[in-house]
Amino acid sequence: MIARRTFISRASMLALAASTSRMSVGDSFAQQVPNSSGTEPARLKAPPGACDCHHHIYDALRFPPETPGGRLIPDARLEEFRLLQRRLGTTRNIVVTPSAYVTDNRVTLDAIATLGANARGVAVVRPGITDAQLKVLAGGGIRGIRFSITDPATAVTSVDMIEPLSKRVNALGWHLQINMGPDQIVASEALWNRLPTTIVFDHMGHVPQPAGLSHPVYTVIRKLVDKGRTWVKLSVTYDNTVDGPPGYADITKVAQAYVKAAPERMVWGSNWPHPNETTKPDDAMLFDLMLRWAPDERTRSRILVQNPAELYGFETGKRL
Repeated sequence: MIARRTFISRASMLALAASTSRMSVGDSFAQQVPNSSGTEPARLKAPPGACDCHHHIYDALRFPPETPGGRLIPDARLEEFRLLQRRLGTTRNIVVTPSAYVTDNRVTLDAIATLGANARGVAVVRPGITDAQLKVLAGGGIRGIRFSITDPATAVTSVDMIEPLSKRVNALGWHLQINMGPDQIVASEALWNRLPTTIVFDHMGHVPQPAGLSHPVYTVIRKLVDKGRTWVKLSVTYDNTVDGPPGYADITKVAQAYVKAAPERMVWGSNWPHPNETTKPDDAMLFDLMLRWAPDERTRSRILVQNPAELYGFETGKRL
């Protein structure tokens, strides 16, 4: 009897220890995702082929910028991004060259090459780039070029570069990715309407709060979307929400309006490692916002899987 009781007691202790160990591993894993707060996995189960359409990679040791243009974010290498992928359950991803690298796209090309067929990229270039160099970028998985001009004083590109580069990359089937303030987007409405390329607006066009949907930028972008060759990235940034977590009520209204109007022109992005935010958001919470932005499962799948496949050229029938 004593031996049996001892056995049961020891077995119970071992089971408890194993359970505690599993909990510790799960907790420590969640805490090991740098540049992202929170410890829980996303409640939203990512469908197969779900794509994070906007994130950056920084690797100062392996790829110090040829011409530094800003602060390099620590602990934002490809290794750390893989941890975020595991936490969210995303499979595909779009690597966007951050402003700190100016026009040095090596870190982005390296990440795409390492991630393989499930990755594409968006580069930063200037008009002096040669056609041969553009072809090298295309061969490396680049599918668009970004203009981040929210602050013209520190931007590495400018508005006057947009149209000439648009004409050059159009032959490659690339798009233009625009990261500009709402008033800048409105002021450039005539430009958007004459560009030959597809346009992708970052971060919902930075629709400001509390103006929200009443701001002219929403109307300008909606008109462009309705013409059939403009896309919007659904993502939260520090400057397009006042309400903030956990509800993000203000930006949720904007996202829901976009999704209701044109679900076939929406894609989702994490914006990891959130380079302009000193307090890093909970990426699982941000991903879970899709449950409210697009309550219908088929619509969510379209935004997370089918739309990115069309925009970035993923093989829709490929097993993941």
